Amino acid sequence: QPWRFVVLTDPRMKTELAHAMEAEFARDLEKDGQSSDVIQKRINRSRERMANAPVVILLCVDMTDMDAYPDSPRKKAEYIIATQSAANAGMQMLLAAHAEGLGGVWVCSPIFAQATVQKALKLPKSWEPQAMFLLGYPLETPAARERKSVDEITKFVTAGKTGAS
Repeated sequence: QPWRFVVLTDPRMKTELAHAMEAEFARDLEKDGQSSDVIQKRINRSRERMANAPVVILLCVDMTDMDAYPDSPRKKAEYIIATQSAANAGMQMLLAAHAEGLGGVWVCSPIFAQATVQKALKLPKSWEPQAMFLLGYPLETPAARERKSVDEITKFVTAGKTGAS
């Protein structure tokens, strides 16, 4: 179980975390060529979403209990396995929340500010922030996002034949 969860319900802590991440977010957006107006709007939106979510859950990967290998390819594979496992735990949590009538948003920003998030929340060094989930009861049902068709993302392979469908 290489996943770790940090649950934030205190409004002050959620706001402090958002503020801690803002400078890094702004630098990244600036590198992407975003205007100062766009940067400020995105930072404000991010801060408001975190502060207004009743619960913020940070998902971390911890390699402490994973296998240690002497060679680079297997070290990399083990890290990928841990990350996939943590992502699966996060998705299961979101599905469970949805089944209970909660709304949830998966936010990837912690992976871009790992050291900042670790410091702000005083996390162990082995806990690597990956994502966070903003949870609460939805005020409205959002429209479904457009997704690629099954045919676009699936390849069926049968004996002697390969194809996209």
